[in-house]
Amino acid sequence: MSGAITLDDLTLGYGGHPAVHHLGGGFAAGSLTAVVGPNGSGKSTLLKGIMGLLRPLGGSIARQGEIAYLPQSAEIDRSFPATVDDLIALGLWRERGAFGGIARPDRARLAAALHAVGLDGFAQRPLDTLSGGQLQRALFARVILQDAPVVLLDEPFAAIDERTVSDLMHLVGHWHEEGRTVIAVLHDLDLVRRHFPQTLLLAREPVAWGNTAVALRPENLMRARAMPEAWDERAPWHDEHAEHVR
Repeated sequence: MSGAITLDDLTLGYGGHPAVHHLGGGFAAGSLTAVVGPNGSGKSTLLKGIMGLLRPLGGSIARQGEIAYLPQSAEIDRSFPATVDDLIALGLWRERGAFGGIARPDRARLAAALHAVGLDGFAQRPLDTLSGGQLQRALFARVILQDAPVVLLDEPFAAIDERTVSDLMHLVGHWHEEGRTVIAVLHDLDLVRRHFPQTLLLAREPVAWGNTAVALRPENLMRARAMPEAWDERAPWHDEHAEHVR
C-alpha cells in the first residue's frame, strides 16, 4: 500500500491569488501528520490541492495511490433530501461509477462502516436529523468505504463532543497502524501533541515541518501567528486555542 506525496515548490491559490506559497517537502507513505496554523494560513487549500481539486499556480504535486477526502462538515448540504446510506455510499463511487447500483455485498459493507463509527441503525436517517457529531461519524464511514492508502481530513473534529473525538481519533490511529498515510487539518494543538508524530506548521508559507515537538515550539508558533497577519489582519489564530500561541 503506497501513499507517499511529494510537494515541489508548490503554490496554490484562487483566482490567481496565492494562498500557499513555495511549499516543498513530502508526506512519507504510512505517516501521520497534522497540518496546523492560523486561520487563513492555507491549510484547507493545501488539502484541496493534494486532492486535485485545485490546480497549482506553481510547482507540482506527486501522488502515489488513491486518496480519500473528508471535507469540512460545513461543506455538506444537510438540507438535501438524502439519508445516511446515500451519503456514505458515495464512498463506493470509484468502484461503482456515478450511476452504478448498490449490490447486496455493498449493503453489508455499508452496514459494517456504520458499525465501525457507532451509527448502527442510522442507515435511513435523513441527514437533516443528525447532530454535528453524528454527521461527522457518517463522513468517517464514507472514508472507510473509500479504502484508500491516503486519507485527507479537513478539520475532522470541529464542533463535536469529546466522546466523538475520542472514537474517531481511534479510527485515525487504526488507519495509521494499517500503514495508510493520514494528513489532518487541526486546530487543537494539545490533541496534535498527543496523537500526531509529524506536524506541518503552515502560515501561507511553511514555518516548520517534521517532529511535532520541534514544529510546535513556542518560537515557531509565534512566527506562524505573525506571518499571515502581515498579509491579512483578520487572520488570527482560532480563539479557542489562542492560549497556545501567546
